[in-house]
Amino acid sequence: MSTPPEKHPVAVLQTLLDEAVNIGVFPAAQAVVLHRGVQVFGGVAGKVSGDTRFDLASLTKVISTTALFLRLWTEGKVGPDTLVSRFFPHTPVGDAGATVADLLYHRSGLPPFVPFFAQALTQHPELLDATCPSATRAQVRDEVIQAAAHTPLAVPPRTRSAYSDVGFILLGEILSRAANAPLDTLFSRHVAEPLDLNARFHRLTDFPADALPAPTGATRPREPAPGQETLWSNVPTQPTRLGEVDDDNAWVMDGVAGHAGLFGTAVDVARFGQAILEGCSGKHSALAPGPLWHRVLATDPLVEGSTRSMGFDSPSKVGSSAGRFLGDSPPGAVGHLGFTGTSLWVDLRRSLVVALVTNRVAQGRQEVRIRDFRPVFHDFVVEALGLTATSQGTHG
Repeated sequence: MSTPPEKHPVAVLQTLLDEAVNIGVFPAAQAVVLHRGVQVFGGVAGKVSGDTRFDLASLTKVISTTALFLRLWTEGKVGPDTLVSRFFPHTPVGDAGATVADLLYHRSGLPPFVPFFAQALTQHPELLDATCPSATRAQVRDEVIQAAAHTPLAVPPRTRSAYSDVGFILLGEILSRAANAPLDTLFSRHVAEPLDLNARFHRLTDFPADALPAPTGATRPREPAPGQETLWSNVPTQPTRLGEVDDDNAWVMDGVAGHAGLFGTAVDVARFGQAILEGCSGKHSALAPGPLWHRVLATDPLVEGSTRSMGFDSPSKVGSSAGRFLGDSPPGAVGHLGFTGTSLWVDLRRSLVVALVTNRVAQGRQEVRIRDFRPVFHDFVVEALGLTATSQGTHG
């Protein structure tokens, strides 16, 4: 009688996802792991399929906005040294001499978050009606962009690193103006199509009929995130339809913004991660040549202690969501997190891509056990593949 084959080591990852759903860390999840360009794990947990789109939240910052910056940089339409004042003259951030690089490195001096949606919903309650005229949504979008541009700086540019949604709202608009096209059109044309991604924005004025992603919340505006409880008040809460972006600022921007708004699967996120590896390795890249990729992924040279590169983050030395192994030796790792419970980490030496997407906010924004789950999951990935020794990986 033959001995039954041993269970593949990465099967433990499915167990982790299932257990996390069972104990309520998140209602549903997808995960994809690529090693040297080959998918070694693909898992789904909860009441979703592999085709279900998740609200990718701030992964939009890298998969859409940073990727589009690379593409437009390649075309000579914008670059790291492009002044914000070229597009937003007579504004605090423009007058301070901030550049596109400052926005990408999160060192522009703009604050992390401003609840622009609170004023928008107060002045334009008709936004809550699914039949709200497109002209109104366009007007409000412009008002939010102008409010972001006129936001006072917390500190002068290039003095400290402070993660800023406001900066990426402006960056998305800068790219749109530089290319003379809407941000969602640019993403579809220059990122989704070349990389064969099914990811897309859910524009409210052209709401997709098949917008049935994993749910993230039922009301608009959403409940405040931890720490935001005192930032706005007296904004009526109403039900919202499934498939609309979770982020309220992106929502009042018609669902299309530089900081949030993208919906996609773990496969989409992993494919983008693989594009990073291929771009760095010198292989043909659909977005930009290798030298530009290397410049984008290099850690901020001006702000001491910053973990930021252009658009991306790198693992911090203590308590990183990447866990103990990813990025533990040169050339390190790059990635990003999303508020809804999404993440991408790419270990450049190991040629390892880990895409995890969940909808942890569907149970309320106070549910933060994803913070503990992520590093455990990433450690299990590396251990299951036998890659704890970095010599077993290879860059590219």
